[in-house]
Amino acid sequence: MKYAEILHRCFRCGYCKLPGNYIDFNCPAYAAFRFETYSPGGRMWLLRAWLDEKIKPSPRFQEILFSCTACGNCVEQCALAKIKDELLLAFTAGKEALAVEGRVPPPVRDCLTKLQKYGNPYGLAGKKRADWAVGTGVETFSDQEFLFFPGDVGAFDSRGQEIARSVTILLQRLGVSFGILGTREVSDGNEANAMGESDLFCLLAEKNIRQFHKLHVKKIITLSPHGFNALKNDYPTLGGSYKVFHYTQVLAKHTGSLSFEKNLPEETVTYHDPCYLGRHNGEYGSARKVLTALPGVKILEMDRSLQNALCCGGGGGNLFTDILGNGPESTAQNRVTEALGTDAHILAVSCPSCAVMLEDAVKSTNLDGRIQVREISEIVNNRLN
Repeated sequence: MKYAEILHRCFRCGYCKLPGNYIDFNCPAYAAFRFETYSPGGRMWLLRAWLDEKIKPSPRFQEILFSCTACGNCVEQCALAKIKDELLLAFTAGKEALAVEGRVPPPVRDCLTKLQKYGNPYGLAGKKRADWAVGTGVETFSDQEFLFFPGDVGAFDSRGQEIARSVTILLQRLGVSFGILGTREVSDGNEANAMGESDLFCLLAEKNIRQFHKLHVKKIITLSPHGFNALKNDYPTLGGSYKVFHYTQVLAKHTGSLSFEKNLPEETVTYHDPCYLGRHNGEYGSARKVLTALPGVKILEMDRSLQNALCCGGGGGNLFTDILGNGPESTAQNRVTEALGTDAHILAVSCPSCAVMLEDAVKSTNLDGRIQVREISEIVNNRLN
């Protein structure tokens, strides 16, 4: 197994479970199950015991490894500078070693099978991938400046489709030149990679890269931070190097050209940092810059924000496998409760996966009337002249 040499170096200090301000547990799996084996340090010791043939890869062992959402909190907080950057790589290598042996939890197997067969984790026909854009005036990419990449959630999930339409409407209003691949797009592969299926990731990525090259794509705007991460950091290793932007970065550059209503009621907003935009890629400012530019919008930060933000629980494929579940100790419900504690009425998101996870948590906790999950472009569009 790759990175096996770092497994023995963990001395179980426990910092990996916490945010930098130590106010609560920040590892989604540990927070949900409260067993040490679900913590990053616990996984390190389990992997070591497995490689030393002291334990067998039981279904529970598999569940523990695949419960990791790849949020990156452990990388941010690990006290050992020499190994911290390799923590997630080691966990992913462990998943890959299990996958090679066919030892994965059934929900993971089903998700990976759909990705391989259909090019998306929903198991829907690829010909439906562009249905979200019907009636928006969004054109197929030819020679526009940007390719807009909605990703799986934006293309197939009903809430994700709403967000994709909202973002493209705003980009059109800003005069941004863009088009989409439509039915030629497949999954960006980020979740396959996070679940240890590097071969499947390469298969999906190479399909997209062939289309990008054929169309001479140079610049890409992604809807999802997950897609942003894959296209920006992983595609170059396969020969696909582009200028990749998350849509909030584009909005932040153009917001000054918009005209806003000045007599709307004040809105209090708290912003949820998505893991693949924040900890994985160091992008914390663009969404806040957009919100700050809106007249009548007041931003209230949660105790866990920026690099200390609590994950929504949807990463690492968990949006589709639901290994963490959505119970009272789930990270999504904890995040909604934390947002409510700021006295904000709106929980702003810039990731369609986060929107799905957190909206489900609001509904399951019967907080619909007290806080609303809204995506950045929706907030902007609602305040335009």
